[in-house]
Amino acid sequence: MKGKRNPYIAREGIPFLLLSFSLAWLAFYYRELPWFIAAIALMVLLFMIFKDPRRRIPAVPLGVVSPIDGRVVDIGVTDKAVLHGEALRVVLSINSLGTYTARCPVEGKIMDLNSISTEKIIDYQTNALWVQTDEGDDVVLQFTGYRLGLPPKSFLRFGERLGQGSRCAYLRLTRLAEVHLPIDSKILVEPGQRVIAGKDVLARLPPH
Repeated sequence: MKGKRNPYIAREGIPFLLLSFSLAWLAFYYRELPWFIAAIALMVLLFMIFKDPRRRIPAVPLGVVSPIDGRVVDIGVTDKAVLHGEALRVVLSINSLGTYTARCPVEGKIMDLNSISTEKIIDYQTNALWVQTDEGDDVVLQFTGYRLGLPPKSFLRFGERLGQGSRCAYLRLTRLAEVHLPIDSKILVEPGQRVIAGKDVLARLPPH
């Protein structure tokens, strides 16, 4: 299964870390202690923001893993899902100092939302990732609330297959994530619960 593999740091953050390291080296070379301390503090902060630790994905058949590090803030039924029809919706508040990379909730194939006629989409958003499992279940990961105006950035293409918990996008300081599930799925978390990307199971898809 395809998915970006990073050496503990998201590749998008490596240039910023190199820049902060260069500033720290220059401050040390010229014996500018205040600037050296500031550069080191900046480097630590950037490391916390861009960290992308490896995760051991649980072997849970039909399980839907959390795409982000954060907290469950809402669970309910929506008739305004990205795809047509009702869906269960799990809303997650993203921890800004959690993992920088979003994980795919399920194993499956990335589908193209633009391939669906517009009259079948109630609330189409371009910031959504649609994954269809081998059993035909549709799971949609959608992001809202961008800090500094930076939307998430996917590094995968339509038609590619992903494993459960595989890296799929850079979060880029996004505030909220929504996971839309088939209406007859079983939710396994509750509001207020903290979750870890790629490890904690949010729900179980209906058996076929």
